[in-house]
Amino acid sequence: MATLQDMATFVAVVEQGSFSKAGQELRVSTAVVSARIARLESQIGVRLLNRTTRQVVPTEEARRYHEDCKTILKQVEDAEASLSYRKDNPSGSLRITAPIVFGRRYVAPLLPDFQRHYADLQVRLLLSDSFVDIVGEGIDLAIRIADLPDSSMRMRKLGDSPRVFCASPDYLAEKGIPQTPQDLLSHNCLLLRFPGSTQFQWRLQDGEKDLTLPVTGTLDSNNSDVLRDWALAGKGIVMKSRWEVEEELRSGALIEILKQCRARPVPISVIHPHGQMTPPKVRLMVEFLAEAFKNGF
Repeated sequence: MATLQDMATFVAVVEQGSFSKAGQELRVSTAVVSARIARLESQIGVRLLNRTTRQVVPTEEARRYHEDCKTILKQVEDAEASLSYRKDNPSGSLRITAPIVFGRRYVAPLLPDFQRHYADLQVRLLLSDSFVDIVGEGIDLAIRIADLPDSSMRMRKLGDSPRVFCASPDYLAEKGIPQTPQDLLSHNCLLLRFPGSTQFQWRLQDGEKDLTLPVTGTLDSNNSDVLRDWALAGKGIVMKSRWEVEEELRSGALIEILKQCRARPVPISVIHPHGQMTPPKVRLMVEFLAEAFKNGF
């Protein structure tokens, strides 16, 4: 009978597309991965993978078996979570995704302390400014800086991220300082774009009025650090979370504009898949983040 360890290895190979990447994911050598796959194929009597010099291709039987293995592994995980719901000593791996800058500045420094308290847990931080498919990618929880639509995910709000409009002194000297929100429409706005992004529409609060401006610009990126660098280089106006540009605002490298208006704050939330029972490792991390950020950002 196939073991759960061999099934998990097979699933990793299919999803990673290679033995070496699967080994990195599982933190074992390529030789161990190869041995487990060979043992699995021998036990079930079916060839699962066709190997070439460049890739590993699942057979037709393997594609069906892959889905069955994922179902079995998920059922085992749920069963263990049910039995250990009240445990405060989780094990296994905890996969977290977060935006690049926020994750590097705020989340990454916290994780060694969390892992120190739960020594049997492997914590993996995946940084991306795109909205990662947390179910499809096997992510345990995600930190989002956005207005989130209703979904089947569990969500806990960690706080709000105030945002500002700013540009370099050189840009403002050449192009002029916007006096009203509508003036932004005639300026070069630096835009964060990725699938699902709406930041090409900047939302403001002008007194008691909410405004949505369809700003445009000649430069956009899916990385928020790039936008800050372009703003520092005098290429346009950027809308950023205040914590991202606090140092540059203090030094004068960037100048805040439209202070009489406010860019609409954006929620910072943690989400995770909705199941009958939240795994202890996820519950503990959510509580840890909520406590760490209770005084804001």
